[in-house]
Amino acid sequence: ACLCFRDIPSVDIVVWSELPTGAGLGSSAAYSVCVAAALLAACGAIACPPTDGASPARWTEEELSLINSWAFQGERVIHGNPSGVDNAVGTWGGALRYQSGKITSLKRVPTLRILLTNTNVPRSTKVLVAGVKDKILKFPAIMNPVLDSINAISEECQSVLEAMPGNPSPEYYPVLEELFDINQHHLNVLGVGHPCLDRLCRVTASHGLHSKLTGAGGGGCGVTLLRPDTSPPAVEAAKRDLRACGFECWETSIGAPGVSLHAPSSLGADVLRALAWS
Repeated sequence: ACLCFRDIPSVDIVVWSELPTGAGLGSSAAYSVCVAAALLAACGAIACPPTDGASPARWTEEELSLINSWAFQGERVIHGNPSGVDNAVGTWGGALRYQSGKITSLKRVPTLRILLTNTNVPRSTKVLVAGVKDKILKFPAIMNPVLDSINAISEECQSVLEAMPGNPSPEYYPVLEELFDINQHHLNVLGVGHPCLDRLCRVTASHGLHSKLTGAGGGGCGVTLLRPDTSPPAVEAAKRDLRACGFECWETSIGAPGVSLHAPSSLGADVLRALAWS
């Protein structure tokens, strides 16, 4: 239980989210992080930093660590044996590296525009992971080099992302796009692809865009990189064609800040309406 520093009255927690559940987008972790931060602030275990209304307030590193530890417990309740990646990203934001159970924050990373597409194809992470393990056991000399190559892609991507803030050259984007393409082919070799994800990649490629699956694969979601100079009509055309396939699309970004405290005056009208209806 939380070590309370003052009495807490009964509380109602109202949650509003645009994240689809069960799509591999970390909606449960986002929920756990927000609830942990709210309850820790309510009981005085972390401060309630003042906010001027225009910009959100952030907690200290020590307080973020406490939020993350409680959010991880929430993820354990929901998932049983989570990696801890999703709640860490929700807490600190930016980009993180996960390897052999160790999570480290990348240095400075840019905010990247993306198109997030849900194929609406349900999949089981447990089944997909088991399938990959079977392939590795059956063909170790073939599959282990594929895994080594995927790791090399991650390392190359990390070095590119960390170089971009100090030198925002457009030359980095073709490199990221090529890494997207190579990674997607490798994931198909591992057996976590799906015909709908292949279709997603073909549709976006017809508009000059590059995509790959995200999450466990086998359906679920794909992510499409949008260059800073990608025109709005091109994005809208891609979204129209993806929706014609029966997919859902959202234009968003990655690399944003983590959990923050917002003043009610800074919330959008759609959020305030949703909360009021609750």
